[in-house]
Amino acid sequence: MIQTGDKIGIVCCSNGLKKERAEEVGRLEKTLRAIGLEPVLSDYIYVMEGSFNGTGEERARALMDFYKDDGIKGIFDISGGDLANGILPYLDYDVIAGSGKTLWGYSDLTAVLNAIYARTRKACVLYQIRNMLYDCGERQRADFGNTVINGRDDLFHINYRFLSADTGCQTGDTPGERCMDMQGIVVGGNIRCLLKLAGTQYMPDLEDKILLLESYSGTSARIETYLCQLEQLGAFRKVAGILLGTFTEMQQKKSAPSVEALIRKFVGKNMPVAVTGQIGHGSDAKAVWIGKEWNRHRGGDN
Repeated sequence: MIQTGDKIGIVCCSNGLKKERAEEVGRLEKTLRAIGLEPVLSDYIYVMEGSFNGTGEERARALMDFYKDDGIKGIFDISGGDLANGILPYLDYDVIAGSGKTLWGYSDLTAVLNAIYARTRKACVLYQIRNMLYDCGERQRADFGNTVINGRDDLFHINYRFLSADTGCQTGDTPGERCMDMQGIVVGGNIRCLLKLAGTQYMPDLEDKILLLESYSGTSARIETYLCQLEQLGAFRKVAGILLGTFTEMQQKKSAPSVEALIRKFVGKNMPVAVTGQIGHGSDAKAVWIGKEWNRHRGGDN
């Protein structure tokens, strides 16, 4: 458990940040210190060439240095983009498995979080700490502090609804309507980035899992192609349920058919499908454990 005064590592395992965002990183450092934590930045935060902030091997070494440093109590990635899976061959999974530290990240870090679970059975957290700087920052800072330092689970409290078997509408508590539920360990995250792991040793076993899916970019046609690939991998014959987060571009453009309608087409009527607006790329997004049992009241047993 992270305590007041502890050091935490800050990494960018995916695309580096542009140097003009140094002011934002400075505000994040200040915010973390105000909460009671001491951030330590890796040497590979900012872009060096194009989108690259070092090679995959260099970014992996920066992450492993924090895992090996007994003075670092937690690790938080602040990047996103395309490059995260480039670090996977260079990670020391035995060291990660024996560590008491948790890696936090979102979006493209889906590839890393799920690879760590697949190789070590160690849980990670899908969450972006930069959310503490934006329009929902006050609540994010309170939830983060209460969760990370005070040992509560405010950041993991997720509101969600189940889709009905036929129309995709919300199930309710009206008499005679079946109350749905689902149980299993959560895997997944950003759908595009999860599919980078397909066919590799880093893809988690989907048998009896709750498959979390969300996306930033992509309208209905692109999302359908991702769902087709998951179907062709046999994912929907294996999982115990689906958790849909936000699909930002699709929802902003009111792209049709909706993601709820698309997923029902692929999984049929009997698969439990839950929907939440609190997991994804929004600045109000909460956190979810990748590699821990889904808890219907908290969105993950932490």
